[in-house]
Amino acid sequence: MKPSSQLSTAQALPSSGPLRKALELHHGALRVFEFVTPALDLGIRILIGLVFFQSGLTKLASWSTTLALFHGEYSVPLLPPTLAAWMGTAAEVGFPVFLILGLGSRYAALGLFIFNIIAVISYPDLSAVGLKDHRYWGLFLLVTLLHGPGKVSLDYLISHWLGDGNTRK
Repeated sequence: MKPSSQLSTAQALPSSGPLRKALELHHGALRVFEFVTPALDLGIRILIGLVFFQSGLTKLASWSTTLALFHGEYSVPLLPPTLAAWMGTAAEVGFPVFLILGLGSRYAALGLFIFNIIAVISYPDLSAVGLKDHRYWGLFLLVTLLHGPGKVSLDYLISHWLGDGNTRK
């Protein structure tokens, strides 16, 4: 039921009483959620984007160490180690920028979600704490992938500029 039809229902109720107060409380909560949700969407995108971006910058800062890790420690399936290092670093530096800006957000979230799975598979010595972190990151990426980036994103602005009207871009 849309909030406007709920308001008409509220207007049909008596001017006081417990049912009326409960309905008014419900509408107040909805207004708070409408205000908080875009900030939460942005916060999730920034948090996850920074985690992956900083990891990518670390790889770039010491490229010889990165190559050594991909040749010795990590066992990325189906890819030669040098190619895996290039692709992994590109994913960790590129996708987070799009995710944080909210531009092609769902594609960026999907790319990082897949990257996250490959990272877990490729590093067999991952600690329990590390595995827990990857689970949280995957969950947050799923929020953006399934819910969309929210109203504080370039995707949202572009969809409104084009007249699409889909607020979950």
